[in-house]
Amino acid sequence: MTFSIKRIILFQVMLAVLLPAGARIDRRAVVARHNPHVTKVDTLASLTVGNGRFAATVDATGLQTFPELYSNGIPLTTMSAWGWHYSPNPDGLRPSQTLAPRDFGRQHGSELYALQTGGGAQQAAAADYFRANPHRLNLACIGLNISNPSLVDSVDEHLDMWTGKVDSRFKYGSNHLHVETVCDYSNDLLASRVSGDMSGVGIRIRVPWPTAQHADDASDWKNAGKVRISGIQDIYGQGTAQFLVVIGSTRYVMQLAWTGRAELSSRGQTILLTSHGTQLDFYCRFLPFADDNDTIGAFYPVPFSDIAMSSAGHWADWWSRGGFVDFSGTADARAAELERRVILSQYLMGTQEDNSMPPQETGLTYNSWFGKFHLEMVWWHQAWLGLWGYDDVLDRTLDWYHTALPKARAIARRQHFAGCRWMKMTDPTAVEAPSNVGSLLIWQQPHPIYLAELLYRAAATPGDSSRGDSIPSYRQQQVLRKYADIVELTAEFMADFAEYDSVHSRYVLRGCIPAQETLKADSMLNPPLELAEWLEALKIARQWRVRMGARTVAKWDDIISRLSPLKAGSNGLYLAAEPAADTYTDIRLTSDHPAVLGAFGMMPQSRLVDNAVMRRTLSWIQHNWHWNTAWGWDFPMMAMTCARLGMPSDAVDALLMNEPKNTYLSNGHNWQSNRLRAYLPGNGGLLMAVGMMAAGWDGSAGRCPGFPSDWHVQYEGILPMP
Repeated sequence: MTFSIKRIILFQVMLAVLLPAGARIDRRAVVARHNPHVTKVDTLASLTVGNGRFAATVDATGLQTFPELYSNGIPLTTMSAWGWHYSPNPDGLRPSQTLAPRDFGRQHGSELYALQTGGGAQQAAAADYFRANPHRLNLACIGLNISNPSLVDSVDEHLDMWTGKVDSRFKYGSNHLHVETVCDYSNDLLASRVSGDMSGVGIRIRVPWPTAQHADDASDWKNAGKVRISGIQDIYGQGTAQFLVVIGSTRYVMQLAWTGRAELSSRGQTILLTSHGTQLDFYCRFLPFADDNDTIGAFYPVPFSDIAMSSAGHWADWWSRGGFVDFSGTADARAAELERRVILSQYLMGTQEDNSMPPQETGLTYNSWFGKFHLEMVWWHQAWLGLWGYDDVLDRTLDWYHTALPKARAIARRQHFAGCRWMKMTDPTAVEAPSNVGSLLIWQQPHPIYLAELLYRAAATPGDSSRGDSIPSYRQQQVLRKYADIVELTAEFMADFAEYDSVHSRYVLRGCIPAQETLKADSMLNPPLELAEWLEALKIARQWRVRMGARTVAKWDDIISRLSPLKAGSNGLYLAAEPAADTYTDIRLTSDHPAVLGAFGMMPQSRLVDNAVMRRTLSWIQHNWHWNTAWGWDFPMMAMTCARLGMPSDAVDALLMNEPKNTYLSNGHNWQSNRLRAYLPGNGGLLMAVGMMAAGWDGSAGRCPGFPSDWHVQYEGILPMP
């Protein structure tokens, strides 16, 4: 690191620290009062450092010392955006072999879907393979060379979220140890300083074989011997080494550097760095390696303080430039807990979701759904970024849709639709993962239009009270040009998918599985959330054409004016779909997502929704739903509905409902079940709801309209929700 770079980073740190000084909120103080503090070996209290593209999760020792012990808690992994692996494919299975026909009685006949069943043995085998492949890798576990967690005592571990540093002090037997760990912002690099009684203690690096399982820490230690590691040597001079890691067809480079007296050695598949002093500064950088023509630059030791400064500069900027809330003036005892959840959620999203592709449900903490990401969840993960001043982060993710666009257009073509149909579960290559449910979902379709609109609104000239509907600013014109194809082609499919019902002179949605996934595609008609999303997205797409000087599309206009309103049942409550007369009596339906609330929560007021009926529906759901089976984003979804209906106390109650899947651990992770201990859509949904409750939404009145009048809420840098 050159002196000039050091000066730039130091300037960024000073600037970011000084920026809030004259603001209403002392942001650093708010963040500091929620810094996690760990006092024992606790497998659900793991802490993460990361830069959004690369993250490492550590245990009570400040490193990844006991991965087997933590495997069923918040696991100890090192994950990246680029680290993926394919299992062998000796039969040459192809994605096209996953396709099977479904016929929903449309004029164009049967449609081909990527399904798990319905097309014979070869189709099922291909589906199994492409659901699990590719899967994300745990690049390495970097821990201390100690083996007995029962000897770890007197733990005093802190995460300073303002600087992104984990600081752990503890005893191991009679050894007093101090470990500081950070992640570099510019590189996929973990840096640690270990000091204290280091006799017999060093650094141990292990690389696991991947598991290719649905949800786990991606670490098959029994087969770690299959991993090939070469180049275990000091190749650049004292204090540096480089290794090529080969895991089947995947290859990547690990570069090590250290300062302090230490000896590098290997034992089987384990790399050891044994200290001969009282302090060891240690760095491990990871880089993808495509082929032997790749040029990997030299890696030399740098002062630990330089890496720590890089981390601190990034995090001070993260906290200073984005939206912020402070509930400290509120007498309600629950306010402190809500503020804790918000701050920790902002930190977790910053460590794992500042990426050039959509995040997986468990981020870069561990694998769920084989490490793949779900496009219907992008709204829950990242819509908040467009309102909280992190629109550049949202822009990086949304840009990935251009990569996926050719495959999305191919999906639409094979199903005889215009435009593009976005896949549900996928990976960086945008290959559609087969699923009997996911491939029939449609509620992911409107999301890129909505997210593009958030970017457009965020690009408005400061002080523009029209919220972006006046003459587009230069930045808004850039957004329009960049995402016009995504918006246009997405809307083309949506318009083609909506069918005209000549008997009732309306447009309907059918032949799909709704967000409430217990409902069947064959009998589906007009799921409420999807109706509201269809209307809002087509209205946005129409407005984009106007902004760009193009004519509106007559069919879009007709659908907007004649799309079916939500259907109420005989009890006066909105149904989960028109045929679902048993919405409120079938436990399978009341144990799923209460998706009807999203039609006037996630989505704004529209002609499709009668507020009085929605209020009655909300009341029934509040008091009768099987909330123990709900998911993390269901609670903020209900909060947004409460807020729009003028029920701010109920909105707060929804966010803090005492239910299993609304649990937020000491590290901020939204616990769902023993299988799914982290769930970032819950964190993103919480931030979306809190932001709209504070800053309001189009047409809302008063300050902080989603919070009770006796809550003293300070907020900065948050835009109103559509």
